[in-house]
Amino acid sequence: MIDNPFRTRLAASAGPCIKLLSALRLTPNQVSCMGLALGLAAAGLVAAGYFMTAIVIWWLSRLLDGLDGIYARASNQTSDFGAFLDIQFDMLAYSAMIAAFYWQFPDLAWQWLLIMLAYVLCISGALGLGSFENKKGLTDESKRGLRLAVGLAEGGETGLAYTVFLLFPSLLPITTWVWLAILIITIIARFLLARNELAGSA
Repeated sequence: MIDNPFRTRLAASAGPCIKLLSALRLTPNQVSCMGLALGLAAAGLVAAGYFMTAIVIWWLSRLLDGLDGIYARASNQTSDFGAFLDIQFDMLAYSAMIAAFYWQFPDLAWQWLLIMLAYVLCISGALGLGSFENKKGLTDESKRGLRLAVGLAEGGETGLAYTVFLLFPSLLPITTWVWLAILIITIIARFLLARNELAGSA
């Protein structure tokens, strides 16, 4: 829900970062790999108990995740493989964080398991509906290489949820259920949207 506005603002102010990445002769896919490496490092820090550092590293990884596509378009290096890589790396980073949370808080095993299951349904719904929206020629303003149907819980909301988890670990028995409820709302909303948009399709 907040991803597209963030990407729009980031694109408008990313000039210095784009120049730096170009000067370093990095490819957009290399930037994606750096984002994944930082995301996995953040998960490792969570597992080791360094929560504040993990928050900083996580958001740096998300910054690179937002920059890779912007850099690709600015440098005329867009590719379908880059878009595929981006979503794969995103889900790996998100899932690694949940595994790290489980390592730190195994008493909440059911919440972490259900959140992972909800992620599967969220991303499959986003990709599936996005593909059909493209097929039907519906407008897409996300400027992503791979279209994802919008939802209440997206990458930005996931990062905010992780930040809340790390800042207030004593509240995890509550906040994990709240996050799961948001994910379930997203799944149901996409299902209803798909029924409205695709009803009657051959």
